[in-house]
Amino acid sequence: MISRIACAFIAAVVLAGCNQDAGTATAPPPVALNAEAMGVFCGMNLLEHPGPKGQIITGSRIDPFWFSSVRDTVAFTLMPDQPRDIRAIYVSDMAMAQSWEDPGATNWIDARKAFYVIESRRQGGMGATEAMPFGNRAAADGFVAANGGRIVTMAEIPSNYVLGSENVGDQSERDHSDTKSN
Repeated sequence: MISRIACAFIAAVVLAGCNQDAGTATAPPPVALNAEAMGVFCGMNLLEHPGPKGQIITGSRIDPFWFSSVRDTVAFTLMPDQPRDIRAIYVSDMAMAQSWEDPGATNWIDARKAFYVIESRRQGGMGATEAMPFGNRAAADGFVAANGGRIVTMAEIPSNYVLGSENVGDQSERDHSDTKSN
């Protein structure tokens, strides 16, 4: 009986050590955008769309899940039926992009560290609202000055902004104009 308790205790200590190692493991690096990157939700080649992109690397796949927009990338993390073994989330750093049409193949930033501009006048590559990611606050501030919107972190992006069926920015403007006319 005592040997069973001792074995259980040793197993618990070993497993706790393994869990600590898993929690401190470094994230895998981003994969360069390439001609084989197909959007999870749209099934289209990412190179055919302008604007920022996203990729999610999981423990259960060799290749990343690719997204033709940052909005889709964030939505994927909020959907309960999607994989939960996420090891890394990367989005295009638009502060380092060549242009809107060429957001870059290697200028990825950890999505959890990016500054996002939401509710701007700029539409995403698929013509919907977009969360524009920037690697630094100054670049995000400059984008807001030129295109409107507000700056948030990934955790602060409203779920209805990425999961909603209509353009939330336009709805917000309609809601404000309705209250002004009353």
